[in-house]
Amino acid sequence: MGLTPAPVNAWFLAWVALVPLWVLVAKSSSLKSKLALGFVWGLGFHGLALSWITGLHPLTWMGVPWLASLAIALFCWLFITAWGALLVLIWAGSFKLLERSNPRAANARFLPLVRVLMGVAVWCVLEGIWSSGALWWTSLSYTQSPHNLLILHLGQLTGPSAATAAIVAVNGLLAEAWLARSHPPEPLPSHAHTSSSDTSAKLYLAIAATLLLGLHLLGFSLYSRPLTQPPETAVRVGLIQGNVPTRIKLYEEGVRRAFNAYMTGYDILADQNVDIVFTPEGALPIYWMPSIYQSNPVYQSLLNRGVPLILGSFGRQDEQITQSLFAIAGNGEMVGRYNKVKLVPLGEYIPFGQFLGSLINRLSPVEASMIPGALEQQFDTPVGRAIAGICYESAFSKLFRVQAANGGEFILTASNNDPYSSTMMFQHHAQDVMRAIETDRWAARVTNTGYSGIVDPHGKTRWLSDNNIYEIHADTIYRRQTRSLYVQWGDWLTPLLLISALTVELGIRIN
Repeated sequence: MGLTPAPVNAWFLAWVALVPLWVLVAKSSSLKSKLALGFVWGLGFHGLALSWITGLHPLTWMGVPWLASLAIALFCWLFITAWGALLVLIWAGSFKLLERSNPRAANARFLPLVRVLMGVAVWCVLEGIWSSGALWWTSLSYTQSPHNLLILHLGQLTGPSAATAAIVAVNGLLAEAWLARSHPPEPLPSHAHTSSSDTSAKLYLAIAATLLLGLHLLGFSLYSRPLTQPPETAVRVGLIQGNVPTRIKLYEEGVRRAFNAYMTGYDILADQNVDIVFTPEGALPIYWMPSIYQSNPVYQSLLNRGVPLILGSFGRQDEQITQSLFAIAGNGEMVGRYNKVKLVPLGEYIPFGQFLGSLINRLSPVEASMIPGALEQQFDTPVGRAIAGICYESAFSKLFRVQAANGGEFILTASNNDPYSSTMMFQHHAQDVMRAIETDRWAARVTNTGYSGIVDPHGKTRWLSDNNIYEIHADTIYRRQTRSLYVQWGDWLTPLLLISALTVELGIRIN
């Protein structure tokens, strides 16, 4: 499963990669062995998929010794890997709930299908819990992005849980077919044993194939819907990929380089008659306050050219710091502001700061911890209401759904992505592809080091930048006011699966 996202992008392996774990966990009678198997599998998946986090090293530019920097990077990688593996551990342990004292009971023949239903429900519930926290990235659904757009279109119905449920269900049915052949539930005469095993195995394989094909056909029907793009909804946007390394960004040289990069890019894009210019997270590494407007060359350029700007910078709120996007009209008036909701632990704030603040220094040269924005924000811009995301907020589908439900007409994600490799950049792009499909919105991605891009509501990448270079780009996106089923109802599939699984399990136990 760890080979499914970038850099390998073997997304098709996701449809079989869970089978070995399922078989081993189902065969194991010991709870400890089930937990161990789940944890080891989770370490493999999350550890490989998230190995790009080691790109934090070296932190010598922050004054951290080389060995200490290596230790910090390894700790971060191992911690988030173990946190993801914990999800799989709990999922594997849930199989113990389905074991019965009398495997010859009449209802035991339904155990494999009940196990599939329960396995799907529990995995979706756990992903829902994990995604509500501060650390989240590796949903099973993202293994399909941006390649399998058909299955990702199920996200318009119920969010990322749809693709996750599909992957777990197909894997579970394939595993149960294997188990039916190699480990039949009841002792039978030899000829009946073979016949029953074959019949059950063929049944599970048929269900798996039907489900796989049916869901892709459903996704194709959604994918095939034409995009209505009235000319009056068009917005010509300009993106500036500043390519200012984090190691210098917050110091004098970096500040000077940032001003030059974004002022030059703004003027070039203004000459191309764009309607608005987008800049990435922390584009100007300063506190954006009225007192500095008159001395700010980017602000003065805006007043001279009159083209609106979305500026990534630091803000102040209640004497504390926010990571923000500021929407500035052509006359210099600030018409909207979005404050980052999902702050990066250790990078932008200290978890349990009242206890750990004196022991742990944040992995950032910014002087103070940041405060998160509110979930129910509305980010108005001079060209319409935006659905905003900063940095790894792209992994949190609920943030985008809420903003779409509140009238957001297009997606704007602004990220730094330095010092990470192209692996992380492509995975980040994959997350935004999913958010564009789920909300049925055009997405403009603007980053510091790549990949910046334009994605349409069907998940097609219309333009993608190179990485680690300075780049500007003008393109057209469209405002949309559609409301997908997911935007209207949220993730209704997960509670439905859980209620169904519990009802079936209870019914079998009673009977």
